[in-house]
Amino acid sequence: MRNYKKIFVVIGLVALVVMFSATGMHRFVILHNIGDQHASLQGLPDTAVIVNAGSRIGRISFLAGILSPGLLVALALLGVFPLVVRRGLTFFRNRHREKMPVQDSTATASLQSPPVGLQQQIGDHCTECNACLKSCSFLSHYGTPKSIANRFDFSLAESQLVAYECSLCGLCTAVCPEKLDPARFFLEVRRRCCAEGNLDESKYGSILGYEKKGNSQFLSWYGLPEGCDTIFFPGCTLPGTRPVVTTGLFRQIRQNIPTVGLVLDCCNKPSHDLGRSGHFEKMFGEMHRYLVSQGIRTVLTACPNCTKVFRQYGAGLAVKTVYEILDTPISAIGLPGNGGTFTVHDPCPLRNDRDTQQAVRRMLGDMGLAVNEMQHSGKQTLCCGEGGTVAAVKSQYAREWALVHERESAGRTIVTYCAGCTGNLNHVVPALHILDLLFRQVNSQGKAKVARAPFTYWHRFRLKRTMMRDDHFKVQRTRPVTI
Repeated sequence: MRNYKKIFVVIGLVALVVMFSATGMHRFVILHNIGDQHASLQGLPDTAVIVNAGSRIGRISFLAGILSPGLLVALALLGVFPLVVRRGLTFFRNRHREKMPVQDSTATASLQSPPVGLQQQIGDHCTECNACLKSCSFLSHYGTPKSIANRFDFSLAESQLVAYECSLCGLCTAVCPEKLDPARFFLEVRRRCCAEGNLDESKYGSILGYEKKGNSQFLSWYGLPEGCDTIFFPGCTLPGTRPVVTTGLFRQIRQNIPTVGLVLDCCNKPSHDLGRSGHFEKMFGEMHRYLVSQGIRTVLTACPNCTKVFRQYGAGLAVKTVYEILDTPISAIGLPGNGGTFTVHDPCPLRNDRDTQQAVRRMLGDMGLAVNEMQHSGKQTLCCGEGGTVAAVKSQYAREWALVHERESAGRTIVTYCAGCTGNLNHVVPALHILDLLFRQVNSQGKAKVARAPFTYWHRFRLKRTMMRDDHFKVQRTRPVTI
């Protein structure tokens, strides 16, 4: 599509050069060849309009003659013709895509594009009911999914970058009465942007560096005891910000599952959400293949992002959150009830995970904490502001999403079960991780003991070194350098 546009531009420039060469810089000539006859406009100083538009020659000697039917039709064709060509090329491009086979390059997951014609599907079937606009800063600015799909040419780099202002939280998909999936479409646009080399990764250097360190030999570590078929995968943020909680949680799991293993690594969701499909396939695929080869069948997760990645791409692995298995023994490690009133933020990657949502609320109830729900919760939960790395390019959107939580919480402390959400929401409203309460890491002022960077990296390294000295783990490894 882009090559056709370049050809049109070149032809236009050549035509202008020829016309100006023939008439001189003091004259302006419009030349349009449709037939074999000419109509010339005179009466305007040093100006000529030559339109070859029919089978008869009309000579215009005064300005009012421009309103003649023949000339109006010719001028109209000048505007309509490029539009027709553009629509025709778009139609051809979509038809061509349908015939192109999409191959899955990894055995662990399907990263293939969404159904071909998703953009056209949204453009054709979105009724513009505005249900998705009500709470989304991104859509409130750009309009309905239909208007975005019809207005932008996503073969262009500048249009592709628009997708990076969407948090990919999936609220639009959850509330759509037509069952459309705009979030999936914007992820596909991101993937195309990366594949065509149009993403400036320097804007995301911080999160990509964080991901790279998580995969490094310095921080990654796999510990598997004999007979292990279940691992605990805490993610990146929880061990760094809450090392005591992570250690206590693992010990609690091991009491119930003596052969549980521990994997300290990054699931590479940042690369996944940025559209870096090749890198994601390589890194997550290597981890997935290793776990399956070691006989791992179940993954216990504490991070909602890791949960979503393993469920979507971890073929052959059953995935549960630790909140589900901690639901029963909570009285042994719980915080005494204080009769306080809290509200719950459900992380958007788990908006459809009803079991985990209910487990967290039961835990709070067992601790004697009353829960007063926000408007956006459960399936209709709203992004905390951290999703999709939007803050790197549109920090105001991220802040607006966080401020919605401040309004809806109405002075109540927010409890969530994502370390990233907790940190982001704490900028505008008091927020706690459910594990802060379970393992009594909250002080008298109601604040959690949370580490900050760069100490988070040190805590992760110390946790790794501590676990490496544990005879419980018979098989140990770090990420291979040669990936």
